[in-house]
This record gives sequence, structure tokens and C-alpha cells, in this order.
Amino acid sequence: VEDEERLLEVIKQAAMEGALVLYTLADPNMAESANQACQLWGVQCANILAPTTAAIATHLGVNPSGIPRGKAPLTKEYFRRIDAIEFTMKHDDGALPQNLHRADIVLVGVSRTGKTPLSIYLAQKGYKVSNVPVVMGVPLPPYLFEVDQDKIFGLTINPVVLQAIRKARVKTLGFSGNSSTNYSRMDHVKEELEHCSRIFAQNPRWPVI
Repeated sequence: VEDEERLLEVIKQAAMEGALVLYTLADPNMAESANQACQLWGVQCANILAPTTAAIATHLGVNPSGIPRGKAPLTKEYFRRIDAIEFTMKHDDGALPQNLHRADIVLVGVSRTGKTPLSIYLAQKGYKVSNVPVVMGVPLPPYLFEVDQDKIFGLTINPVVLQAIRKARVKTLGFSGNSSTNYSRMDHVKEELEHCSRIFAQNPRWPVI
């Protein structure tokens, strides 16, 4: 609801239908208008935002601004972040490697080293991120070595932690411990990490995190 006229229309409709009105209006003037209109037309209502706002304001020792966040202007920075998030989601887990040159950051690592969560986090900061999985027996895409090597970062992880993460993943997928593949076996986990470390050593311009 953007203005008082529309607010009154909604409350009047609620009165005609015998409906309950729950509102979360940050603007105190709009909230008061809603309360008065509900009383006037006999509509049961509740300002469900007010108690929470008051508690937070008291705890922090500040006064609420009363300005709805929805009215904040859509800036260039906002659209840059949206564009970055869309790019990152489309280029997850090695997808569209021919577009690696368009990424601001490229993350490389074995499965379950946190490539996707970190990619999304960075995208929310406005960076376009691609991530490339390291899989034994599968060559890395040639595009990876054609882009600016200074924007590539390697991800590694403690093998014990990685095994625990992979075991949880296998369980989530519905596989029993006995039927799980090499994916979560410690010897395989260590072998993958060692393979990945050799790749990082061959590419010293990639910082390893």
C-alpha cells in the first residue's frame, strides 16, 4: 500500500467482507490512519510490526526512521548485484566455461570445498563469479588457462572436514553408509585433495584459500 487512499479502500473492503486486517506499516502516520479506519468501520485489526519495532528501538536506544524500505531508490549498485547473482547462478559448477573471461572471480576446487556458497556470497557483493570443479580423470577446461590468471583462486579444505561434509551429502541423497561410493572415503578424499594441490602448484599465480 503506497498511499492513504488505497489503504482506506482495502480497509473498507475488509469491513464489507468481515475480514481481519493485519498490517506492517513502517510509516507511523499510515499506521495510525489504518488503526483509526478500522475502529471507524468496526474492523478487527492488529499492527504486527509495532511491538517488534518498539522492542528493537528500546534495545538499541534509537528511534525508528518511519521510512518504508520499499521506497528506497533502485540504484546502479542494486542492479549490479542482481546482474552478478544471475551470472553466478548460471555459471555454477563448471557451467558455460566459455564465459570464464566475463567473470570477475573464478574459484577452482574439488567437490564440497564451498565453491558455490562462496560464489553466491561474492555475487551478493557485486562480483560475477564462475566456479570450476576439479575432478580426477577430467581435464580442466582450456578456457581456464586463457583468462587473466590473477582472478583465479584455488579452494582447499582439511580432509577430515571434507569427508564429514561429503558423508552428510551422501546421506542427504538417500544413500546408506554401506552403499556410498568412493566419494566420501578418506583415501579417495585425500587423493583428490593431493591431485588438486598438484594443479595449484603448477599454477602459482592462483592464490590458494
